[in-house]
Amino acid sequence: MLKTVLRGLSAALPLTAPAPAQAAETLSLTEAVAALPIAAESREGYDRDAFRHWNTGANPTDGCNTRAEVLIAEAVEPPAVGPKCRLTGGRWFSYYDQVWVTSASSLDIDHMGPLAEAWDSGASTWTAKQREAYANDLGAETSLVAVTARSNRSKSDQDPATWMPPAAEVHCRYIAEWVGTKLRWTLSADEAEATAMREVAADCPEQTVTYEPAL
Repeated sequence: MLKTVLRGLSAALPLTAPAPAQAAETLSLTEAVAALPIAAESREGYDRDAFRHWNTGANPTDGCNTRAEVLIAEAVEPPAVGPKCRLTGGRWFSYYDQVWVTSASSLDIDHMGPLAEAWDSGASTWTAKQREAYANDLGAETSLVAVTARSNRSKSDQDPATWMPPAAEVHCRYIAEWVGTKLRWTLSADEAEATAMREVAADCPEQTVTYEPAL
């Protein structure tokens, strides 16, 4: 419930939801992969600082930034929230590697579509405000995910052509969330990335992708 509330609150804030909500669309994973535009990627001019994060999140008055709000929302057992949004206790499940975590400091908040990948795929043409919205996207539950620091840093800025979660049983989910993020933000895929996703999708006939356009 808390996760839904946090995500819902973000829709009213311009820095986390740059455009009015549009109707959500649901596709099969195969259809969703096919819907992505194919284009060559370019990292020319990329600067991580072009994507401001973490900002004040869904509620600018609660002292919690986007990172903390994701941790609170995704906790299986909620942490205590102290002054200045200091989190103590709590329990999380890192789905990339199927690991339980009991310390917020051991978790990273992964951008499902890494910032560098977003730049390569279309965000280089965005305004600073749009890039900030992407980097702090609480408007979709799958845009930001709390995972072990080890798995997040292993992924780094790689796309599915070169990195997949170590837990093979979550590959259908991961590709669905990756594709959903790209469709939500009108980002493209390169040929190698699309090929890798099509191969996974072929083994996931029941997997669907639901996304709500942000742009």
